[in-house]
Amino acid sequence: MRALILPVLLFISAIISVAQMPQTPAEKPTLKLSKVGAAYTPPYSGKQMYDAYCASCHGLDGKGTGPAAALKDPIPDLTKIKKHNQGTYPAAHVAEIIRGDVSVAAHGSKDMPVWGSVLLRVSDHHPAEVQQRIANLTGYIQSLQR
Repeated sequence: MRALILPVLLFISAIISVAQMPQTPAEKPTLKLSKVGAAYTPPYSGKQMYDAYCASCHGLDGKGTGPAAALKDPIPDLTKIKKHNQGTYPAAHVAEIIRGDVSVAAHGSKDMPVWGSVLLRVSDHHPAEVQQRIANLTGYIQSLQR
């Protein structure tokens, strides 16, 4: 009987110590594949969205040198958007491109997905969250300008 008391006391002690650990609210995991096949990223992080959705082609630095940049057409250098627009970053136009509202040769083709529909599905079809995602992604791309 004594031989059972020590293991039981150790077991109870372990349960009590685990129960006393501070509990933190769970966050949605970043870069975990969502049910739509795209990586989940928080809507407030333009950088995390860029890294998950754009960097494979445009590169982490935005210069079009990502690992999937071996497409038939050159990948645009996103760091030169402002330069190619007379020194003004066209945020509204960039947002339209991301959303898929503007016809761009590479967008909508098999080479470049239209991210607006992907962001809509990742956001569980909440339009306000999609707007937040597009605004934050657009802002992050703006931060890449040289």
